[in-house]
Amino acid sequence: MLILRTLAAGPLHGYAIARRIKQCSAQVLEVEEGSLYPALNRMLIKGWLKAEWGTSETNRKARFYHLTEDGRKQLATEADEFNRLVDAIQLVMKTV
Repeated sequence: MLILRTLAAGPLHGYAIARRIKQCSAQVLEVEEGSLYPALNRMLIKGWLKAEWGTSETNRKARFYHLTEDGRKQLATEADEFNRLVDAIQLVMKTV
């Protein structure tokens, strides 16, 4: 869900995705390469992302990922499920 949400703002390469998630989470969440790239490949296979080769901000060849329409639908689904889960946890935490 975090990868999809990060890419909703526009195309990024893998390292930039991990960096953006870390920045947006106030340095709390860190996505390791060993988790990020397999996840990106699974999302490509599912049709949630498309990828194109381009040049990074450091002038290196990089694969840039962007959301497809199916990816945007999946993000909405996952966000709804996440919000339901957070609401349920808050209910339990309020119960004594």
